[in-house]
Amino acid sequence: MKLRVGLIGLGSAWESRHRPALRALSDRFEICAVCDQVALRAEQAAREWNAAACDGFRALTQRTDVDAVLMLAPQWYGYLPILAACDAGKAVYCANSLQLDPEQAKLVKQRVDEAGIAFMTEFPRRHAPATLRLKELIVTRLGKPRLLFCHARVPAEQHPGKPGSYPSGTNDLMELVDWCRYVVGAEPTSVVGVRHFASGEPRNDDYQMMSLDFASAPGDRGTEATAQISCGRYMPTAWQEATAYRPPAALQVACENGVAFIDLPATLVWFDNAGRHQESLESERPVGEILIAQFHRAVTSLIRNPAGLEDTYRALTVVLAAQRSFAEGTRSIIEF
Repeated sequence: MKLRVGLIGLGSAWESRHRPALRALSDRFEICAVCDQVALRAEQAAREWNAAACDGFRALTQRTDVDAVLMLAPQWYGYLPILAACDAGKAVYCANSLQLDPEQAKLVKQRVDEAGIAFMTEFPRRHAPATLRLKELIVTRLGKPRLLFCHARVPAEQHPGKPGSYPSGTNDLMELVDWCRYVVGAEPTSVVGVRHFASGEPRNDDYQMMSLDFASAPGDRGTEATAQISCGRYMPTAWQEATAYRPPAALQVACENGVAFIDLPATLVWFDNAGRHQESLESERPVGEILIAQFHRAVTSLIRNPAGLEDTYRALTVVLAAQRSFAEGTRSIIEF
């Protein structure tokens, strides 16, 4: 079944991930409409795909030739296209993490559940070939994870966050939290958050860190695993060479029987009693194709899977708990 889709926003990953994936899966997807806050960009993409350029997301979601919408970039309208899609009964693929406060998150979750639409959030790290191989090794060779060290170093944003907006790095932290949840296979119960502000600006974080405890119950001494997650935005965008210089492994996992290092998207090095093992998984299918194909299955399946929205909601809950921990100076208990 070919799915007729509308594109809402064309982000930084359009050329490298989404456009090639949609080309490769042209037997499953047909782009019928495009909208973007930059009208010229929408018109150019619409001409390329022989689609219609729409003036706004509401007009796009109401089109009868659109079965689902792909939100591919964070733009001024935030989560509003999701509500519009719910009203129109259209499935949603969300490539950008949702910038929501707790009440907004509950509202979106409720509206999606009531509409009964398929919803999927793009978390590329959990679907990377190296991550999937690590999950296999955890079951067969390495044993349960005990310690996780997860770090992202990204260029500083050109402009600091505006008053009332989320601190910079929130989107990155949400995906890192989801990555650790997926690898451990459990939910965190408490978090300690640390933040550093560039030049003392309270809305311009250049470093955020959190320590997550995965325990059977909050306060238990028998913690199953601990994850240290950090996101650094302390290098100017123009310093591209410095940003890429000696980066730490994207994820280091110490397990019961060994330790593993992941460099995305497809390099995995792990150690056990037999020594060093290095695996390159470059021949695997690109992550973009894997994600888009999963969305196609979610929409065309007769069984609705709400996991995508739930994963987003839980990741956001953890990040907000970490921010609360920093503000209060105490460990925050996570309640989903």
